[in-house]
Formats: sequence, C-alpha cells, structure tokens
Amino acid sequence: MVIVEMDYRSVTAPVGIVRLVEIFLSCVTFSLVAHDGTFNGSYGIWCMFSWCFCFILTVLIVLLEFTGLCQKIPISWEDFTSAFAMLATLMVLTASIIYPVEFLKNCSGNNCSFKIAATAMSCLCFIAYAVEVGLTRAKPGEISGFLSTIPGLLKVLEAFVACIIFISISDYSRNSGRQWCMAVYCLCFIFALIIIIFTICKIISLFPFSFDKVLTGYNILAVLMYASAAIVWPIFCFDKKYGGGPRPPNCNPCPWDGLVVVTVMTYVNLVVFIVDTVYSVRLVFFTSP
Repeated sequence: MVIVEMDYRSVTAPVGIVRLVEIFLSCVTFSLVAHDGTFNGSYGIWCMFSWCFCFILTVLIVLLEFTGLCQKIPISWEDFTSAFAMLATLMVLTASIIYPVEFLKNCSGNNCSFKIAATAMSCLCFIAYAVEVGLTRAKPGEISGFLSTIPGLLKVLEAFVACIIFISISDYSRNSGRQWCMAVYCLCFIFALIIIIFTICKIISLFPFSFDKVLTGYNILAVLMYASAAIVWPIFCFDKKYGGGPRPPNCNPCPWDGLVVVTVMTYVNLVVFIVDTVYSVRLVFFTSP
C-alpha cells in the first residue's frame, strides 16, 4: 500500500512557486487562444500543443512532488524535471515567436486583443520556465544529475532543435544531398534522445565503460556530421544546379521558407554541438580527478 505524505515545502520553495506561476500563465495562454479560435495550421497546432503539454506536465510534476509519489517512481526525478524545464522553456519560446508572427498579422478588433494578450502571457510563461531552469541547474561543485548540468541541458537543446528541423522539412528525397542531411539530423537526434532516456531511467550507471568518454567521442562525430550538413544542405536546396533558386514571388508562406528554417537551425545545432564538445573535452581531459 502506497502511503501519501503531503510535502507542503514543494509548493512553498522558490521552484514550487515558479511552477505554480507556470501553470497559471500556460493555462491563461491556451485559454485565450482557444477562445479566439485561431490556431489552425501546423504552426498554430504546434503552439497550442506546446502550451497544453507544458501545462499538463507541470501540473503532474507539482502533484507528484506535493504527494511525495515522485520518490516511488523508479527514475531519476531530478534529471526528469531538469530536462522537462529546459524542454518547456524551448517549446514556449518557439510558441511565443511563431504565434504572433503567424496570427498577429492582418488582425483587428477584439480578436487582435486576444492574440496580443495570449502572446504576452506566453512570453511571461517562457520567462517563468527559464527561471526554473536557472534554479534547478547544477551549480559548480554541486553533485547532481547529468541533465541538470550544462552538457545535459545542451543535449535537450540539441534534440529540440532537431525537432524544429523535422517539422520544417517538406521534401528531403529530391536529391542525395538532402537525404544525407536528413540522415545526419535523424542519427544525432536518436542518439541525443537515447542519452536523455538512459539518464532519466538510471541506465547509464550500469554501463561497464566510461560514459563521459563515449559522450565526448559522440559529440566530436556529431560536430563533423553537422558541419557537413551545414555545407551540403544550402547547396542542394538553393543552388539552381540542384533544382533550387530564390524565394518564389507567391510564397506566403511556402516550402521554401521551411528550407531557410532548416538551414538556420542546422547552423544553430552545429554551434550547440561545438559548445557541448568543448565542455565534454574539458571535463574528460582537463579536469583533475
């Protein structure tokens, strides 16, 4: 029989208070958008999903910590909450950018007021999740889970940027260059996801080898793969020789915009992997035991 003990400190501590603010802001945001009724299309659905997903998971985390049931779950709770806080920060940030860009243009009257209010609430919600990341991030010299450290948070960022790339790609089978880049995005995403899942499920400690060294080797390989994609993708998408070209005059929006988003996100992830590699190399080879 599971004994439930209420932990009031979980909701009165700084992190608990911030999570309650997140719940309120995310609820207000998706309620305003739902009342307005304009969240059609893939971008609108993504924004609504982001707010609802973050709201539901945050409520679940607060309830599990308040009842103490989080201690009964056979996962690394610290890693899970740190990874989710980082993921929620990124999801709400993208929603706070995409929603006004897509739905605030050409609006008027009360509908425009609802959209502006929803955008403002979403921006405040992003700030709240960013504050939680700052509160839960491991401090120098502090013993904590991998996902609460900077390399762990970077892993979440790498996986999230890959998701943005996936939803922006409309046609990757046109030529071999695009296919190679898609393979790079998929492989790096899968490995990042495996690392996150293994960390949360406490499987990494069972490995008979040094996880840090394997992670460093993977990061170096990922940098090389993303560097190749950063060169190949623009060539095979925008060069006329391979069927590319400038933005079509009737593009508002169109698949060409997605190609630009993929290009930008490829360079973003390349920078993130480089930073991750620098951290990993420093920890493995330049940190005294």
